[in-house]
Amino acid sequence: MTEIDLLAFAAIVDTARIDHEAALTTGLVATAQDGQPDIALKGSLMVWDRDHLAWWERAKRETYAALSANPKVAVFVRNPGRDRRTLRFYGEARVVDDPRLVERIWDRVLQIEKDMDKDRQGAAVLVRVDRVRAGPFDIQRR
Repeated sequence: MTEIDLLAFAAIVDTARIDHEAALTTGLVATAQDGQPDIALKGSLMVWDRDHLAWWERAKRETYAALSANPKVAVFVRNPGRDRRTLRFYGEARVVDDPRLVERIWDRVLQIEKDMDKDRQGAAVLVRVDRVRAGPFDIQRR
């Protein structure tokens, strides 16, 4: 097992939304609030740096509300055109409040996702990843 280095997964995660239009390859984010789980598609999901994933939270509904109550998340990514493995990332998420960091994340959001939030009403989210699984195996862990 190695330390966390998400850069190895950037091509898989960052393009999941656009690689296979017919297949579900967009990232899924699981949250829990008041003991109730929820799962949501996140087409803007990206590897931000060695330690973090990021996404643009445009809907600001269940996922957004859950993050303030319980920052623990699980992120599921499957992009079979780039990697046959199913990847799961586990960590803690936070809504970004630094305007410069929000701008930097927005700049990296795929255009197809920006087009769905033309008025930029969403929020930037960062996830500090502590564990990565490929199938049943932990492949990275803090």
